[in-house]
Amino acid sequence: MIASLARFFRASLGPGTSRRRQPSLHELQNMRAALLACVVDCEGAVAQHLRHKIKHAHTGQELWLLRNDAYQLISQRHSQTLAAERINALLRHFEGFVEARLLVRIK
Repeated sequence: MIASLARFFRASLGPGTSRRRQPSLHELQNMRAALLACVVDCEGAVAQHLRHKIKHAHTGQELWLLRNDAYQLISQRHSQTLAAERINALLRHFEGFVEARLLVRIK
């Protein structure tokens, strides 16, 4: 968590960072809904905890960082292939709101 925050602040303060716009409340809700849809068929305490974190995230950046947790959960419950497909489908929801260098497809 601290490392993620440090990267975020370093990226936002450093020279040559790309401008990204802040999502509207509607856009943020769309991002949140897309991420929740990825884990809709995952059950258990870990899934519930992730849903809670998704529902309480305040920024697109926070939501995007939760994709790693979603990937782990989906791959444990189903498969890595399905997890990669679901996470890659999220990219379109986050373009323009998260630094382009972070929007990397899972192979």
